[in-house]
Amino acid sequence: MHCVTWPDQISGLEKGSCVTIGNFDGVHIGHQRLIARVRDLAAGFGLPSVVITFEPHPLRFFTGKKTPPFITLYEQRSELIRALGIDHLLCLEFNQELASMSPEDFVRRILVEGLHVRELVIGYDYAFGKGRGGNYSLLTRLGQQWGFGVEQLEPVMVDQAIVSSTRIRDLVEAGDVWAAKALLGRFYRVSGTVVHGQNRGGRLLGFPTANMHLVDELFPKTGVYCCWAELDGELHQAVANIGYNPTFGNDVLSVEVHIMDLSEDLYGRALKVHFVQRLRGERKFSGLDELKAQIGKDIILARTILALPEARLV
Repeated sequence: MHCVTWPDQISGLEKGSCVTIGNFDGVHIGHQRLIARVRDLAAGFGLPSVVITFEPHPLRFFTGKKTPPFITLYEQRSELIRALGIDHLLCLEFNQELASMSPEDFVRRILVEGLHVRELVIGYDYAFGKGRGGNYSLLTRLGQQWGFGVEQLEPVMVDQAIVSSTRIRDLVEAGDVWAAKALLGRFYRVSGTVVHGQNRGGRLLGFPTANMHLVDELFPKTGVYCCWAELDGELHQAVANIGYNPTFGNDVLSVEVHIMDLSEDLYGRALKVHFVQRLRGERKFSGLDELKAQIGKDIILARTILALPEARLV
């Protein structure tokens, strides 16, 4: 997949392209359906496929940090879109110029003159341009004017409710990462670098932990989770604690991961954690012995869950 920031950086569009457009936070199963439809249309027409997204998210541009945490930041979004077989990812910088652009100008400059769009696929509720005036009705009219087709997909439903980023975010924040998988099409993941912590896991408890410096914004509810730890593309069974370590009186949120059957030095290495199931909430223990006994039980339960076919990552 070719990642660019403006249409003129893409070559080979003389015969046209098939395009979808959106913020795609989460790249959930609804987004995946949109992207797969564009990919398949492009293959049928023998044209390049293009996904358009924005950075920063338009909502954050207008409100600053007063937004809910995003499910996926740009690096993971682009990785997930790449995996769906798209030819080009056009990530437009959302700035004042773009925010002020009318829907008609956006279609003319970006879609028609820039990408030579032949087919455009949008979601059931997508709107764009100044004042969000660009909708299916307007796009259909402009498509007739400029010679491109417009297809609007129906929402994807799970458990009789629309799949949405808001719904996924609520599930993750509630700790229901197992239910979130049905909407994401994968287990929720965070990424970061292993850093030095308090060195209590191995020294005091006998369960060495990798302390993570995270780059993501959205975290599951505090507690203990069974998960898959991914190092250099290899998956390892693991237990993760998200919280404040009340037994030790910490007041800073941390993510500590005990990777089973792995004893090598991980400091400075990139780590991805895929959350499978919440095992229990965070609690304060009477002392080290009680805490160690509970961690042992957590690990046994985690191994049992991760051995289930439905807990597999791939």
